[in-house]
Amino acid sequence: MIRSEKTRQLIIEKTASIFNKKGYTGTYLSDLTNATGLTKGSIYGNFKDKNEVAVEAFKYNYKFQSEQILQKINQQNNTIDKLSVFLNHYRTAFRPIFNNGGCAILNTAVDADDGNDLLKEEVIKTIHNWHQRIVTILKEGIKQNELKDIDVETFSYRMIALVEGSIMLAKTLDKSEILLNNIDFLEAEINQIKKR
Repeated sequence: MIRSEKTRQLIIEKTASIFNKKGYTGTYLSDLTNATGLTKGSIYGNFKDKNEVAVEAFKYNYKFQSEQILQKINQQNNTIDKLSVFLNHYRTAFRPIFNNGGCAILNTAVDADDGNDLLKEEVIKTIHNWHQRIVTILKEGIKQNELKDIDVETFSYRMIALVEGSIMLAKTLDKSEILLNNIDFLEAEINQIKKR
């Protein structure tokens, strides 16, 4: 990795949790310079503007979570176990997620919804990606006769909505049981669509 790539990566890694905690508008250049120990010129010598840093920080936060999940999914042989990987990830990793400011997808979606089209595009791509992963697993399960024939699009969005909404409520109200109870609910839903 050449020096400028290393510097870019350092900036992304050091600012990712700041953007996740404070949001795009709440993160100031002074936050970036304090976190990285770099000057304004060094930061903008590696990024076009704050938007570009924010997008790369969001991608970094998402990649950090999704790589852990994908690695575990690829180790599973059946559909139920693959779906359980998603749930178990949030069941066991919610504390570090909360300590990092919450779910990067949810935080960035709310932050970018009415003002930052560049970030909003990234969040939309990420949600579509997550949704498509679940849909693919569900379709595979139906094809392999492991799952009942269900509306995979609706089930996938329901899973995402319950996880994201539960993270928001649990973190805001400081009640992790909200997330954990809804994960249990989703697990029961998955068992309901399992072919006996």
